[in-house]
Amino acid sequence: MGFFLEDKMRLFISLFLLTFSVSSLASPVKLLDMQILQPSKYNMRLVFKLNSATIHKVFTLRSPNRLVIDLTNTKLMNNLHNLNHVFFKNIRSAVRNSNDLRVVLDLTMGVRSKSFFKGYNLIIDLNKWGTKSRDIITTEYYQAPPKAKREFVIAIDAGHGGKDPGATGWNGTQEKKVVLAIAKELARLVAKEADMRPVMIRNGDYFVKLHKRLELARQHKADLFVSIHADAYPDDHEVQGSSVFMLSQKGASSEAARWLAEKENAVDLIGGINLHDKDNLLAEVLLNLSQAGTLKASANLGESVLKRLSKVGKVHSSQLQRANFVVLRSPDIASILVETAFLSNPSEERKINSPYYRRRIATAIMLGIREYFAKNRISFLTAGIN
Repeated sequence: MGFFLEDKMRLFISLFLLTFSVSSLASPVKLLDMQILQPSKYNMRLVFKLNSATIHKVFTLRSPNRLVIDLTNTKLMNNLHNLNHVFFKNIRSAVRNSNDLRVVLDLTMGVRSKSFFKGYNLIIDLNKWGTKSRDIITTEYYQAPPKAKREFVIAIDAGHGGKDPGATGWNGTQEKKVVLAIAKELARLVAKEADMRPVMIRNGDYFVKLHKRLELARQHKADLFVSIHADAYPDDHEVQGSSVFMLSQKGASSEAARWLAEKENAVDLIGGINLHDKDNLLAEVLLNLSQAGTLKASANLGESVLKRLSKVGKVHSSQLQRANFVVLRSPDIASILVETAFLSNPSEERKINSPYYRRRIATAIMLGIREYFAKNRISFLTAGIN
């Protein structure tokens, strides 16, 4: 029965995406104009004025330097005039795949790019690139056509707090204080992202029960849950490095059992499906399907964050770890726990007390989150969670 239901769900999703694609081709998106804002010799902002949002892809090339913008099911309404700017010398466009539009800027230098929608305007920010680079120098960014502005909610959980100080460092540093500082820095970085919104689970020195942390994330309809911690190993002061954890299968199974036992209260657990009127077998299948997707998303997020942390300092383990942490047990929210350092190591304790180093840790986590969304944006938006 479980396989039959899963196949039906896959078929439904495939039909939905097919319908989505066909309907999107019925009425072309119109590219009305392009403008340049905030120009300087180091950066500039391109604004593509559209009558609707659309799936887009932006990437840069070298030898020669070019910026390429692909717009799905889009029609150019007016010629794009060459605008004088130090960043590019020519702009051209062409129809692709009968319905899509490609716009190419011939650049005068290598650039980094970032793109996002603001209303129906496609914003592309360009920054001057350094001297060292590869032929393809940027990550691709995608945007599906939302019904309204979609903000991804990042729940940021500073571990411990209040009567629970957490680990204590070699020189007395309290975990609850340094992780709150990192969490606040991460929230500041998330808030700067055009399509993300941070939610602080704890924004002061007070105690929050573990399951309450999950409830708060769900109340705010969080897409991701990131718990910030700092470890200690008093028996060996040489142990050091950051780690990233996701939920173990054992933890997932125990949480599934808890939810199934309380399914009358699980109204919003699986995309709004109410479990209380389902028989136990069907409820279990639905929950298992939801958990499988969440665990996969948690793994993708964790690996992206771990990769970024490895560029900041040593990692305690080069592999994503699995553990039965209570705060990772949400069946419907991709969740990771980041151990930022070992406070029992004098060197790492000293670094974690530096605002500069905490900012680097927060930036690494933010880059991991950004990379995760860049890879998974379409699946998020076409899953009906606008």
